[in-house]
Amino acid sequence: MSSAGGPAAAEGKDASGLRAALGGLTTRGRSFFAAGVAAALCAYVLGQGDLLRVGLLLAVLPLVCVAVLYRTRYRVAGSRRLSPSRVPAGSEARVHLRMDNVSRLPTGLLMLQDHVPYVLGPRPRFVLDRVEAGGRREVSYRVRSDLRGRYPLGPLQLRLSDPFGMCELTRSFSAYDTLTVIPRTEALPAVRLAGEASGYGDGRQRSLALAGDDDIIPRSYRYGDDLRRVHWRSTARYGELMVRREEQPQRARCTVLLDTRRIAFQGAGPDSAFEWAVSGAASALVHMLERGFAVRLLTDTGSSVPSEGADGFAGSTQESADSAGLMMDTLAVVDHSDGAGLSRSYDVLRGGNEGLLVAFFGDLDEEQAALAARMRQRSGAAVAFVLDSGTWVTSGAVAGAVDDRLRLLREAGWTALSVSPGTPLSDLWQQAGRQRSESSGSGTNGFSGGWS
Repeated sequence: MSSAGGPAAAEGKDASGLRAALGGLTTRGRSFFAAGVAAALCAYVLGQGDLLRVGLLLAVLPLVCVAVLYRTRYRVAGSRRLSPSRVPAGSEARVHLRMDNVSRLPTGLLMLQDHVPYVLGPRPRFVLDRVEAGGRREVSYRVRSDLRGRYPLGPLQLRLSDPFGMCELTRSFSAYDTLTVIPRTEALPAVRLAGEASGYGDGRQRSLALAGDDDIIPRSYRYGDDLRRVHWRSTARYGELMVRREEQPQRARCTVLLDTRRIAFQGAGPDSAFEWAVSGAASALVHMLERGFAVRLLTDTGSSVPSEGADGFAGSTQESADSAGLMMDTLAVVDHSDGAGLSRSYDVLRGGNEGLLVAFFGDLDEEQAALAARMRQRSGAAVAFVLDSGTWVTSGAVAGAVDDRLRLLREAGWTALSVSPGTPLSDLWQQAGRQRSESSGSGTNGFSGGWS
């Protein structure tokens, strides 16, 4: 047997030898062997020749089955395919298994078994009838998890059995696959949050003015470039053919900040405050990417995803698609950090044209609330969702301390909202848009541009 794309996992004789084959005797085979030995001993003591022949038959039959199964040279190739390989929590994925008989002999009865983590469901088992030479069989099963994470699937095991059920041998493939369960996401409404950065849709900006020779940033000539774009002054300066860059639209930016501090969240499980924050961050990332923004994921530890690209933001459309998958994979395995503060994430926000900042905070003490308030100075616009994890454990109302933190953030220019247990993010998102419109209409904390 061999796994697709890898070396043979087992072929013909097992490396463990005949001893492993004898260890594969089933309860029936062991019973037959024990009965045969007992009958042979009784026949020897009593001098009964007929009983001795019966005893030898009973003892030899399971040994013959072991020898036949041990010398069987089935060559079977197995492969596994996930559809899809990345699935939201609570949704099902299908695993397709394929077995190919690449030998010249037909197989007997085969039992196929795949190893899956307990959280994905019961271990799947399939019984395959005789597979002709060069034939194949395909089976599939479903897996589902309410908990995000990365789960290994495999190894795939094939159990061989003789027709009498006296002996069973197990062959294992070496290939593994990984199912990534990402956080649940919500479809968010198209509201308007004001910010300094303009992007696709409203108020397009140009990254290069091209108002004169001083504004030109030339690049080397590439095959197929229009010769009318050749910049002769730069060509003379660098000694090679240089052309003017094309105008490129400036993509609006959005940073999604996720607070993962262990001390900021209480409780665990799919309905905990931390899991709501992770799902909320995933929903915001997907929504902003769909709106044409260049998005990055930032945590309280200061780690940013994606780390490559222009200032850590995705560039082209292909890079955005790859970065979206990378950010969702990061959220699939994100866990609590041991940090006590938000200073590292504050340092990553360098200030200036950082675009929109969407933050999901846990419990904030007075010091961390003041630090979060100063983050507003390093972004174009800022929206905060503050979770009092204690209310999620007790299902109570928002505490007075949380109201004080919200007031501090709003005074600094944040659009800050408290999150009650079980509140859909879509409702809070729409509420944030209304609060932002009201503050802009009253002349406070208003910013030009934005998204809709």
